[in-house]
Amino acid sequence: GYPIAKIATKLAMGYSLDELENQITKSTSAYFEPTLDYVIVKIPRWNFDKFEGSDRTLGLQMKSVGEVMGIGRSFQEALHKATQSLEIKRNGLGADGKGYKDYELILEKLTHASWDRVFVIYDAIQLGIPLSRIHEITKIDMWFLKQFEELHFLEMEISKYNVETLPKALLLEAKQKGFADRQIAHMLECYESEVHKQRVSFDINRVFKLVDTCAAEFKAETPYYYSTFEEEIETPDGKRYVANDSVVTDKKKIVVLGSGPNRIGQGIEFDYCCVHGVLAAAECGYETIMINCNPETVSTDFDTAHKLYFEPVFWEHIYDIIRHEKPEGVIVQLGGQTALKLAEKLDKYGIKIMGTSFKALDLAEDRGSFSTLLQENNIPYPDFGVATTADEALALADELNFPLLVRPSYVLGGQGMKIVINKEELEEHVVDLLRKIPNNKLLLDHYLDGAIEAEADAICDGEDVYIIGIMEHIEPCGIHSGDSNATLPPFNLGEFVMQQIKDHTRKIALALNTVGLINIQFAIKDDMVYIIEANPRASRTVPFISKAYGEPYVNYATKVMLGEKTLKDFDFNPQLEGFAIKQPVFSFNKFPNVNKNLGPEMKSTGESILFIDSLKDDEFYDLYSRRKMYLSK
Repeated sequence: GYPIAKIATKLAMGYSLDELENQITKSTSAYFEPTLDYVIVKIPRWNFDKFEGSDRTLGLQMKSVGEVMGIGRSFQEALHKATQSLEIKRNGLGADGKGYKDYELILEKLTHASWDRVFVIYDAIQLGIPLSRIHEITKIDMWFLKQFEELHFLEMEISKYNVETLPKALLLEAKQKGFADRQIAHMLECYESEVHKQRVSFDINRVFKLVDTCAAEFKAETPYYYSTFEEEIETPDGKRYVANDSVVTDKKKIVVLGSGPNRIGQGIEFDYCCVHGVLAAAECGYETIMINCNPETVSTDFDTAHKLYFEPVFWEHIYDIIRHEKPEGVIVQLGGQTALKLAEKLDKYGIKIMGTSFKALDLAEDRGSFSTLLQENNIPYPDFGVATTADEALALADELNFPLLVRPSYVLGGQGMKIVINKEELEEHVVDLLRKIPNNKLLLDHYLDGAIEAEADAICDGEDVYIIGIMEHIEPCGIHSGDSNATLPPFNLGEFVMQQIKDHTRKIALALNTVGLINIQFAIKDDMVYIIEANPRASRTVPFISKAYGEPYVNYATKVMLGEKTLKDFDFNPQLEGFAIKQPVFSFNKFPNVNKNLGPEMKSTGESILFIDSLKDDEFYDLYSRRKMYLSK
């Protein structure tokens, strides 16, 4: 909560520390050293799965692409919250059946510092490897290892009970040490909802504490919170309560779900969207509530939203905050796949999703259902089929003809997508996909070799559609949109093609009952425009288009989602002389031995914007001449 960069800048300008105000307390000076009554754990986020064949050993060279932060009353609680924030299909430390059980593999991973070492230490303790041996191998301080061991002992103790017989004191201890309801459910062999119901019946509920930098010595003015679990306090008159620093107002409120840790496919672009969404909601008179766990973002600055909950974007935490605050609704469109994947739970529990409904979001994510919608609306798309087994995929291949593009549903950054050219490749890839993502619906469509790729972003209010930008990719179709150089406006699409793109965009946005933002990707071959996919949410290109045209499109879209404005209320006036080019940034230099070929799965770690006056510019000529190299720039 201490604004280091801001204070450092003012010191460089000539101020002294005692002249500057502590912006958290508003009553002490910046000369007052921060005092913490909470613990913070930071864990990096890696994306080695995108770089097949890369050296996953950690060393002097940075390899992470993002990070998360957990705040708790103890190291164990903060550690669990950080691991729950990573979004790597783990529920925290242990208690999910996903740990390593091979003795030799665990020793190898302990010996060579690996990205998942924090989990491997816990696995080693579960396997019975002595702490002294783990310390000897890793040189990690014994204090930390004993904290891990305590968690293991607690897990073993809880596993002796069932959900009806688990003592209240033991459940409270588990929650105070950061175990998630779904982890406890795994220990008790019951449903997560049963654990939640039991702890609510025990009055074991989250309380929210201020990040105040002064250990409550002074009153803090900034509403920046983290959650924890505390023992009840008894007053002299016999009343029992748990102290909660987060005071609920009677103002109308909106929750904005953040995008979690930066990673390939979901980076800082979504933080841009969240911040502008928060500011737009505030302009409409809402009390804004931001939930995120990424310390690198502007959305987690203590003065961006009216209230910041620095918590994992993890269902249990989200639900408890919503129960506490009782907002008008939740915005999921701006936080990328992290926020979007919580839409089903929000809908199931009757929590209002602002803008596009869960049904429409789900329809667009489900590859098979979306292709059926295109068919019903006479919108061209490549020949396709849906498979749930390798046998079904091989049977479809005979009908569709190679090459085929294989795409799983509900994924980020083109994860698991691949172009296959024969049955051997198809079988191998489908088996691998279904092992990693069980019960997924795979879309197989005929790959349009040699096609041009384009995409459009638009805002829809349910009745009208405004296309904020159409971009043409410089690379051929088949390279992930996040890895392609792209021009705004298009440089080589005729009037006939442009009209098809506009018509298809309007038709799809309305067919999906979109209220807010939508991104649609197209493949163009022989002047025919085919649909690749549609995402009725903020895309990673929205910040690029907004900055290229100088228009606050996220602000407009948020007001549409909230029902405060329609498209007719805005005076759109995009300004751009010449062309804006979106250029991907790669980090292959960190992974020297990996295959640098690009394809339908995203590999870039960032992007930049280049403005040119005309297509005669040398920069454009250079990009266009190298468009078929498929290599990092």
